[in-house]
Amino acid sequence: MLELDDVFMKNYTKKTLGYFLSAISEHKLITFVIVLSVIGASVIDAIIPIYFKNFFNYLVQDSDKNVIYASLITTIIIIAIFKIVQWALWRIASFSSNHAQSKVIADLSNQCFAYMHKHSFSFFSNSFVGSLVKRVKWFTGAYETIVDNAIWNLLPMAVTIISIIIILFRVNIYLSLGVLAWTVVFLTINWFFTNFKLKYDIERNEIETKSTGLLADTITNNSNVKLFNGYKREVDDFSNVSNELRKIRRFTWNLSDVFEGVQGLLMTALEIGIFFAAIWFWKQGKLTIGDFVLIQTFLLDIFMRVWNFGKIIRNVYEKLSDAEEMTIMLETPHDINDIPNAKNLIIKEGKIEFKKVDFNYNETRSILKDFNLTIEPHQRAAIIGASGSGKTTIVKLIFRMHDLTAGKLLIDGQDISKVTQESLWQNISLVPQDPILFHRTLLDNIRYGKPDASDDEVIEAAKAAHCHEFISEQTEGYNTFVGERGIKLSGGERQRIAIARAILRNAPILVLDEATSSLDSESEHLIQDALAKLMENKTVIVIAHRLSTIRQMDRIVVIEKGKIVEDGDHNKLLEFKEGIYHKLWQFQAGGFIK
Repeated sequence: MLELDDVFMKNYTKKTLGYFLSAISEHKLITFVIVLSVIGASVIDAIIPIYFKNFFNYLVQDSDKNVIYASLITTIIIIAIFKIVQWALWRIASFSSNHAQSKVIADLSNQCFAYMHKHSFSFFSNSFVGSLVKRVKWFTGAYETIVDNAIWNLLPMAVTIISIIIILFRVNIYLSLGVLAWTVVFLTINWFFTNFKLKYDIERNEIETKSTGLLADTITNNSNVKLFNGYKREVDDFSNVSNELRKIRRFTWNLSDVFEGVQGLLMTALEIGIFFAAIWFWKQGKLTIGDFVLIQTFLLDIFMRVWNFGKIIRNVYEKLSDAEEMTIMLETPHDINDIPNAKNLIIKEGKIEFKKVDFNYNETRSILKDFNLTIEPHQRAAIIGASGSGKTTIVKLIFRMHDLTAGKLLIDGQDISKVTQESLWQNISLVPQDPILFHRTLLDNIRYGKPDASDDEVIEAAKAAHCHEFISEQTEGYNTFVGERGIKLSGGERQRIAIARAILRNAPILVLDEATSSLDSESEHLIQDALAKLMENKTVIVIAHRLSTIRQMDRIVVIEKGKIVEDGDHNKLLEFKEGIYHKLWQFQAGGFIK
């Protein structure tokens, strides 16, 4: 079985880095300025110790003090010039990086947002909100961390070490080769350790995702936790996940501490070994006092750079691991796509046709088989049936929430799989059973049906849906924020807002999915006239369990196990004494008493 780190490296690391590099490539010039500035500043960092070497060599010279004094002053001035140039290069790199990174992070955020929202309805149904939010945030956060490490740590480290080895080569070839060999061994050990630890970082990330999902799920269902006495169970479940996370965190932290101990020993060995060798060369007259200063400065610089190398690589891999879930989502093809050169849906009449439609969930559960249904233009059709009969699936297929397994679904003769999804949704209004609102103002939520609508148009629609009354009672009126998912409103109030939104949208096809299920009898009576006006000159599909709400429909279609078993208006269906509709009507009209 392939190791987790191998799977990650082969399947996702390159793809994640590919997204980052693609975003960076949009800003080539400023990236070049950043890299050039960092290289220049890092080279100067290796050159300056040469002048400190000369400085100390001048101090021990046995010659005229005035000459030595002049040499010392000249050396300090040269060092100061190098320092000022280095300072300027770092500032150029820093401000350029701020400009470039902020733009790239915004580009990546926009890319993630746009791609995520193109996924299908079922994708969102199968994903936790908290997990999706985390994916986007961790993806851009990973980019920021990785680029910061590359610019401010890895690039300066590489340039500085190469420069140091070149300079040492001119001082003493053996010392240079010793430092080079040690650096290669040290970095190689770091690399292998980081790869070893990666699989545990991935495991930690998976458990963190599990913990986040559980936390988000319980917060969303906080009322169920209380009302169904689930507090202790949920606390225990979360505690178990937290304990798993605690164990893997402690293990990964301990691994890091062990390796830091190994690093310390390797550095001590190099420092002592180099100075033993330096003393031997000094004894032979091949090194000066200044060379000792140069070597010590270089060793400290190398230690500082490579000490962080392990942490940097582990941090980079951890961030790549964090970004993995978003990369997977970006690499996952959208379930439902517009065909190339798809045309916009144009509705002139509003005729809907299901022609020999088959639909299966997950290739195993058959919902519709050879299903045929035609809804004529401007016809008001109700679809009823028991739970699981397929009526909700019919609505989902009209909105193309799923693609058909077989057959065709036509609107005014246009196959909906061959038109743009945006134009399809633009021509259909939906009032769902449980409307979900944005945590925005009431005005914004109603206007969402028609973004360019004026305030007067919004208010007119609200009045028609009989929600102007309760909105006016709010302290902030139409500027009242409704809370996440509209939680500050009652179910009936949310449905009236959804109806107002549909009235404002005024699309030629209207779907009412239990649109009055959350309304009390008085509220339902208030909006019957609004619904009647809303239905005028539209093709209407109504899903309902409460038969009193559909008796005035032009047509009632009864669905059972994915097939049409009865079809007609209210009076016609009541004539079938043994029919399903007749039995349901008798049951709802008075059967409870019997």
